[in-house]
Amino acid sequence: MPNTAPISVALVEDDPAMRGMLERVIRAEPSLRFAFGASTAAELLAWFERNEVDVLLVDLGLPDRPGLDVIRRCRELRPACASMVLTIFGDEVNMLGAFEAGASGYLLKDGTESDLATHILSLHAGGSPMSPTIARQLLVRWRGQGPAPADAAPGADSLSPRETEVLSLIARGFTYAEVAARMGVLLSTVQSHVRNIYGKLDVHNKAEALFEARQLGILR
Repeated sequence: MPNTAPISVALVEDDPAMRGMLERVIRAEPSLRFAFGASTAAELLAWFERNEVDVLLVDLGLPDRPGLDVIRRCRELRPACASMVLTIFGDEVNMLGAFEAGASGYLLKDGTESDLATHILSLHAGGSPMSPTIARQLLVRWRGQGPAPADAAPGADSLSPRETEVLSLIARGFTYAEVAARMGVLLSTVQSHVRNIYGKLDVHNKAEALFEARQLGILR
């Protein structure tokens, strides 16, 4: 049977008011489970070494250690955990640093935290939620760099057979839960495959993944 357990979420945020607000948003969504809230990097990492979690929310401006270090360490400890930044820093240096460290999403604290539950669900499903300002910066940077060299472009051989099977079923209109049932695997396994597909194809959502796969000849 597909896994229907709530998505577990941990966070590290040094501002008590913000941390409390984020916790309330998470607890209010039935499909999410609030697992842990920390105020420092040390507190979060000590807990993280002993516990597994599906999604980690990280503030970059922590008092004891950079949030980027937290993301890197968590990626080493729990590769299956998806990390997303929640910060006031919208500059390119922090943005690129976060993605290079292993973050899959980047949201600014600009009053849109009420949509946090939706962003977490998207992240866990393999998406890369970004504030519009961040998305525009990436687009401008990508346009400025021009097309990637041919030897750096993703190819059909970059996807494993299982990832190709997942993508093929999604292209046929099956939901992630239906894909899991047809393949006889957990929903979380399908979501992990989708995250890998997005990373390998360098895309951020299902429509982009299907388009890129067809362009590369992965899907016909």
